[in-house]
Amino acid sequence: MSKEYQFQLNDIILCKFRDNFLLILYNIIKTFSMEKISVYFMPGLAANSSIFERIALPEELFDTHFMEWEIPFEKESLKEYAHRISKKITHKNPVLVGVSFGGILVQEMAKFLNPKKVIIISSVKSNQEFPTTFKLAKSTKAYKLIPTSLIAQIDNLAKFTFGDRVKQRLKLYQKFLSVRDITYLNWSIEKIILWDRLKADPNVVHIHGDADEVFPIKNINNCIVVKGGTHIMILSKYKWMNVNLPKIIIDK
Repeated sequence: MSKEYQFQLNDIILCKFRDNFLLILYNIIKTFSMEKISVYFMPGLAANSSIFERIALPEELFDTHFMEWEIPFEKESLKEYAHRISKKITHKNPVLVGVSFGGILVQEMAKFLNPKKVIIISSVKSNQEFPTTFKLAKSTKAYKLIPTSLIAQIDNLAKFTFGDRVKQRLKLYQKFLSVRDITYLNWSIEKIILWDRLKADPNVVHIHGDADEVFPIKNINNCIVVKGGTHIMILSKYKWMNVNLPKIIIDK
């Protein structure tokens, strides 16, 4: 091998090394300079943020925030309530994740924000996905007869129940369903039943269980189906959520 050829070969190797080094350096700088994605979670009807206690998004990629329900003002509309709660979002272009009634609320909140993405879990994208019982409750106004006081009295019910299974279930209700103000409960049920969204937003990402007993899968269109997922799969299918949510959030 001639010296001239050797020098040329060395130059090629050095250039390749330099290019690879610059590419690696660029990726490192890009990674460390990348802002975290702000993700706001909204729980379901009467639930507190502890329903998300098993959800763990990678901290290096996501900045997670868990929201809580507030007592509605007198005669406050869902739109007004959504506007008020949206003011608690302190980051630009957040990802909004809502469970059940929280899914309905984040869709309404999106009107006042510029979210990067809206994700609903165990919820509906429009009133067209409501089960027949909800539609009947609306037409007959039967929702006004729901004894919300029983939910408010869970602590008292727990004292007088018998059987380990029932007691265990009531303990879970006590832990996760802590928003038991009668005004809030009556307001929430009415706002769900009377939700007036007729057309689903095609940009909303919908995650739904095929065993959901509140919003049956047969009424749901265009969703990511979780096999065996019930209405409380945010708790029971947390492993699926922790594996798939990061990809769903990042996916464009």
